[in-house]
Amino acid sequence: MIKLLIADNHPITRKGLEVLFSASPNIEIVGSLQDGNDILDFIRKNDVDIILTEADFPKLNGLTLLRYLKNDFPDIKTVIFSGEPEEVYAINAIKAGASGFIHKSVNVITINEAILKVYDGGIYLSNDLTQQLAFGNRVNKGSGTFYKKLSTREAEVLKLLTIGRKNKEISKELDINEKTVSTYKARLMRKLKVTNLIDLVNQAKLAEHL
Repeated sequence: MIKLLIADNHPITRKGLEVLFSASPNIEIVGSLQDGNDILDFIRKNDVDIILTEADFPKLNGLTLLRYLKNDFPDIKTVIFSGEPEEVYAINAIKAGASGFIHKSVNVITINEAILKVYDGGIYLSNDLTQQLAFGNRVNKGSGTFYKKLSTREAEVLKLLTIGRKNKEISKELDINEKTVSTYKARLMRKLKVTNLIDLVNQAKLAEHL
């Protein structure tokens, strides 16, 4: 049996996933958490094969979580289950240590297939994104082209800036000093061709929806 840990801050989503996997002959839910901060504590005390988790929690950035898991629990595979645009976040999630990215709009069969593929050592991305990567182009050329140019750390900083985090908060969450945060912010402004934080955030949000 595949030991699956679910983490999502939306009760309805967690309940739906619990119902879905309750009928599975090869997947057992060993835990269902509403706070990303509880994941590390749980896996220290329990056997887990795969974590199916939301991309971002109110107090924990998803890419930061992936980095911790990759360093401290390399045998546990992580699949991001998110409503964020796949073409924007999936590749950075994989680079940060995830084994798959599932958009919350997929059907239940796809979720089950993704868990099985990751357990067998594969990487799960949607067919559309896989084809785009294979042929070196993207259907969504606006946001895709921009975000492809960002490093994983730049994507982390930009994500935190767009949800209103201050430099000090970002430095604490990503475990880097404030001067480094300012350096990343300056790089992002150059790449987005803006001169202030308000325009940076607005341009980033616009790029997500192009």
